[in-house]
Amino acid sequence: MNHAIKRVWVALTVLFVICLGGLSYIQFFDAKPLSENALNKRELYREFDLPRGAILVDGKPIAESVPTDDGQFEFQRVYHDAKTYAHLTGYYSLANGTTQLESQLNDWLTGTSSDLLFDRLSAMFTGTRSEGASVELTIDGQLQKTAFEAIPDDLKATIIVTNPKTGDILAMASKPSYNTNLLAVHSTSQAAQNLKDISNTDGLSPYRNPAISNPVTPGSSFKIVSTVAALESGKFDMETPIDNPVSVNYPHSTRQMNNFSEGICARDTRAKLEFIFAQSCNTPFMEISQTVGKDAFTEVAERFGYGQQLSIPQNVVPSEFPSAEANEAQMAQMAIGEWENKATPLQMNMAAMAIANDGVIMKPNLIGKVIAPDLRVIEDPKPEKFSTATTPEVAEQLTELMEGPVVSGTAMNARVPGVDFRAKTGTSQRPSENGVRMVNSWMTGFAPADDPQVAITVNIQDVDYNTGHNTAGALMKTMLEAVFNK
Repeated sequence: MNHAIKRVWVALTVLFVICLGGLSYIQFFDAKPLSENALNKRELYREFDLPRGAILVDGKPIAESVPTDDGQFEFQRVYHDAKTYAHLTGYYSLANGTTQLESQLNDWLTGTSSDLLFDRLSAMFTGTRSEGASVELTIDGQLQKTAFEAIPDDLKATIIVTNPKTGDILAMASKPSYNTNLLAVHSTSQAAQNLKDISNTDGLSPYRNPAISNPVTPGSSFKIVSTVAALESGKFDMETPIDNPVSVNYPHSTRQMNNFSEGICARDTRAKLEFIFAQSCNTPFMEISQTVGKDAFTEVAERFGYGQQLSIPQNVVPSEFPSAEANEAQMAQMAIGEWENKATPLQMNMAAMAIANDGVIMKPNLIGKVIAPDLRVIEDPKPEKFSTATTPEVAEQLTELMEGPVVSGTAMNARVPGVDFRAKTGTSQRPSENGVRMVNSWMTGFAPADDPQVAITVNIQDVDYNTGHNTAGALMKTMLEAVFNK
């Protein structure tokens, strides 16, 4: 064999091996990721001719596939109360792929889960059509409806209600919202145009659930975590007087941390935690942050869920407490929920859950049960511990402190007669607009104190102070009345 032919033979052999290796990798190692990729339209085309399982609330479908005679596919995905549930269900779209629970639950809904292997084999031998499973959510339909309708249409806001003893999510509603049916249409051009129109809505992304995907500064609602850090340090207790000046310079800076000028923090220049917590005074947390120290503060924040990966089964964006790069001044800011301290509404709900449940955070969960086409239950998730955020003793002290804002402090406007509600409010600063001070408003808490049934969190973004404070209290009150039928 001459050298030219030999080189050609070697080159062809190498190319053959490369092609064989590439095909083998795709067939055996990359098949599942490619199949599950939201951009894989071939998989979607195949699935659109199958009876996809329903997503249920209170036993009724909020998303289901119904027969259609439009000539393209046998089934059409239909969403009921679409805007109320849009950020939970997401959408199942030929043009735009799948999002949220439609994506996370796809194996069950399409019947391709290993849990349904027997059903697929049975369908193969009997010649019947393979069907997907239905998924019942933990959502309480009436609470979800109340939460969604209570939020004013012109606000960016979220309400979350959970059971702190189990982690079950009973309501998770956000505005602005959108009609998921507009993205489920079979016409790819119409679906694409509808997606463009929806995406142009201010404050709305059809790809994100605001309750779990948009971390923002939590303001003084974070003082739940900061106060736990203070009490756990052993340097502070319920009787320790702490300096409470009207303002104090940040370390190595002429910038000042100030107490809220419209409150009554100025009444006591040295105060105990009961007063500080009820009136949401800021300046004592300068001393607390320096005394507790960066490492201990970080460890407490992580126990509460900061920086932790979580699936409910929607993927939750981790909240941020970037202490590694923070100096003393920035640590003081983070102790009052400012600077780069960023939390999702679910994160601050978990803070309330921890105090309500003797310091233990149960893993937040949306899945009640999974039901096969023959109605047998194939998944029935049990409550699962997420973390021990603090001790029962410290949780009891926080429960005592969280009475103050409701009785005589910043959460008085959420009081409901006959309901022993415990809470912490928060107001984080946003850039001013046209000379108006803008804020993110928070309220998170639980009730009743002696046997907590619910943890509730309200978050309103980018509003003026009065609107945020008054509306957060009104929304919390509405949800308490709905839960306890007041």
